[in-house]
Amino acid sequence: MTKRTPGEASIFLQVHLGSARLPQKALLSLAGLSVIEHSMRALDAVPAKNRVLLTTSNSKMKLLPIAQNAGWELFIGPEKDVLARFVLAARCYQSKLILRATGDNPLVSTMIATASLEHALRTGADYTGFTRIPIGAGVEVLGAQALEDAHRETSDAFEREHVAPFIYRRPQRYKIQTPPARPEYQDSTRITLDTQEDYIFLETVFDELYKGQPIDLDILVPYLRERKRDAC
Repeated sequence: MTKRTPGEASIFLQVHLGSARLPQKALLSLAGLSVIEHSMRALDAVPAKNRVLLTTSNSKMKLLPIAQNAGWELFIGPEKDVLARFVLAARCYQSKLILRATGDNPLVSTMIATASLEHALRTGADYTGFTRIPIGAGVEVLGAQALEDAHRETSDAFEREHVAPFIYRRPQRYKIQTPPARPEYQDSTRITLDTQEDYIFLETVFDELYKGQPIDLDILVPYLRERKRDAC
């Protein structure tokens, strides 16, 4: 097995502005920044060779200024075949390891993303994803060769849309790592953005917690646990 290093890793932040339930949700404002900008700022502290927004041609004009302002790259790939988008980007940036995040998660955790990448590098895993964390705080770290296998072999629509299932559905073939987060960071609250109700909840979280820096799990989880206690 070839040893991988952080210098061969890329952060690919998947952004899509065509959501039917909540159109252009990645551009919605939270505490003065767009959802996607919060995601990018949280991932800026994670060591990687490249930081790239992965999107499609119909989103380019709205996302390009955001990427440029943040010092990120913008990569345009197929609209429907997200797996192909990731594989083509991995080839373009010569990446052996990909940290995959999605643009509807403004509370993606810097700590979890960094730990996920470090774990993948240490274990040589083809798939790494921490568990028992708030839904929307995590990332996936994927080996580029496993993604190439998936791109070459699968015609399953779900596996092409969601990128990683081809890998984690085959634990006999690939090394899968899904360690639990540390107990103090464990929570099951949904903090992703998919509906108007999600957005209202996230507005409350950012209004109460955001102080100009990404909100990480050391601050977020105690707050979420307190909300649950207050609701009882």
